[in-house]
Amino acid sequence: MSDDDLAILGPAAGPTTSPAPSGAGPTTGAAPEPAPEPGPAARWLPRIVVAGLVLAALNLRPAITSLGALLKEVREGLGMSGTVAGLLTSVPALCFAVFGFAAPRLARRWGPGAVVCAGMVAITVGVVARPYAGGTPGFLAGSALALAGIAVSNVLLPVIIKTWFPDRVGPMTGVYSMALALGTSLAAALTVPMTAALGGSWRSGLTVWALLAVLAVLPWLVVLRWRPAAAAPTPGSGAPAAAETPIRITASPTAWALAVFFGLQATAAYITMGWMPQIFRDAGVSAGTAGVLLAVTMAVGVPLSFVLPRLASRMRHQGPLVVVLGVCGLAGYTGLWLAPAAGAWGWALLMGISNCAFPLALTMIGMRSASPAGVVKLSAFAQSVGYLISIPGPLLVGTLYQHSGGWGLPIALMIGLMVPQIAVGVLAGRNRRIEDER
Repeated sequence: MSDDDLAILGPAAGPTTSPAPSGAGPTTGAAPEPAPEPGPAARWLPRIVVAGLVLAALNLRPAITSLGALLKEVREGLGMSGTVAGLLTSVPALCFAVFGFAAPRLARRWGPGAVVCAGMVAITVGVVARPYAGGTPGFLAGSALALAGIAVSNVLLPVIIKTWFPDRVGPMTGVYSMALALGTSLAAALTVPMTAALGGSWRSGLTVWALLAVLAVLPWLVVLRWRPAAAAPTPGSGAPAAAETPIRITASPTAWALAVFFGLQATAAYITMGWMPQIFRDAGVSAGTAGVLLAVTMAVGVPLSFVLPRLASRMRHQGPLVVVLGVCGLAGYTGLWLAPAAGAWGWALLMGISNCAFPLALTMIGMRSASPAGVVKLSAFAQSVGYLISIPGPLLVGTLYQHSGGWGLPIALMIGLMVPQIAVGVLAGRNRRIEDER
């Protein structure tokens, strides 16, 4: 994908000039015509993009975490087998990988803003349809539609940040990551109370999150409406497009390091979200307290997801941050192994800090390429390959738990995976760009 393919996203894609008046002669050597004053659309559009970014990020996890909160009720209501319910926990990562690979092609054809807008529509329709689609197949189809919308938005929102805010990748990634963490926490904490308030139906409890997705569609419609007048490059400006050497993303060591780092941190996050409450409950912690401990782990990411990208963007090498987060993960998992109930709050806090490897990975994706075109390729590659890597983790933990009858082996696996996560994260954090490796 060339930079021209992304130029319609906004002013950051490159300066534009006014076309020469009709009938004008050659302009060689002539003074350039002064650029017109930006209109109201051009002045307000970046703020609307920020609103769209925040609302989109808020919608990237509620379709998943709201289902986790009501999974027992959904299984009973649909007559879903335990095997299907177990596979359902791996569907998000699979959809993120499959549909994430399609995001660059869709962005090249329609523009990233339009694809994100369509993604929010897909989330809305999928969340509304799945509880009422009839049976397990319909529920899975609706979930897949919502997850497809989440997947393409996962890949393209970092590209939009790079395009609109090239000098503020760290701070804007922080805003995006904080909103994503907030959406995750809100869905985990509020789904059950809202379900009770809506009459106790799990269908209503899942459907209510479609309202948040509807809100996210609105700012992107405004962006698409005003984009041609405020941001599109002007034909006939006389500035030839710069030729770009194609980037072979699979030949980049940095891209592979980022993909593996992304996959291992996603593995840790899915294992934490899926199994941490059960670990605490098996250690004698009450079900209610175990749920609160998970909420604490998720909530820790809200402020840290805002601060960490800002800090990372000011560093030439993000390796030290990778090591700090990894050590917190090692300490948290070790504590779960040795004294799960006695130090439960401390372990939940440490694992919440460790899970902030996600916003750090997003920040590094934005920093490891010189152009929006490079970022869209790197984002699609790192996230899609990464989510493929993360698929077996939660299933393997469940298998080890079932066959060993305890949490010793599963937690040992978590500790073991944290070591390569630190190693590849340090490699991904080096101050280099994928364009330099072709």
